[in-house]
Amino acid sequence: MLFNKETALTTAEYLLQIKAVKLSPKELFTWASGIKSPIYCDNRVTLSFPEIRSYIKEKFAEIIRVKAGLPDLVAGVATGGIPQGAMVADILGLPFAYVRSGRKDHGLANQIEGKVEAGQQAVVVEDLVSTGKSSLDAVEALKEAGCRVMGMVAIFTYNLPVSEKGFAAAGCPLYTLTDYDTLVEKALAIQYITKDDLQVLTEFKASLANR
Repeated sequence: MLFNKETALTTAEYLLQIKAVKLSPKELFTWASGIKSPIYCDNRVTLSFPEIRSYIKEKFAEIIRVKAGLPDLVAGVATGGIPQGAMVADILGLPFAYVRSGRKDHGLANQIEGKVEAGQQAVVVEDLVSTGKSSLDAVEALKEAGCRVMGMVAIFTYNLPVSEKGFAAAGCPLYTLTDYDTLVEKALAIQYITKDDLQVLTEFKASLANR
């Protein structure tokens, strides 16, 4: 769910401006999964731009205050959610931890790094949500540690039905700064793409929904 439309359009413009999101309907990108895509998203780029980095962390903090009050803990999802989450925790003056994709195979075999206590209310920070699997795995790890997960904030989501169903089933509200549809809308408005490109991007989104 978008926090609000104004934030969504501003965030989309920032991501396009710094090429954190690249749209290339004619020369497709290859995702790690092997999917050929007209869009590639790397929100880690935002960390290199102080103004945009600050905008994102302040909007995350605003969402958390409005939607969740003040939790006991901010948890980032490795790896993209770690720097974003740490910055938000700093603004809110809260403890921070992060969740790995799985347990380490050495040392203490931790999946959660940082001090986490049963009974804590946690908000999870992510940079990107596609199918939602890795994000929801992090939510489940926190629940297993005894935390009450109040919700997740993310910079961008593809709005895939599988993701929406997964978050609903987990009882974890998801609030994002922007999403696929808003980004494409802004890209067309600023003439980053043409109407023909829009058709390609719309068809790609539909194809993802059927995966």
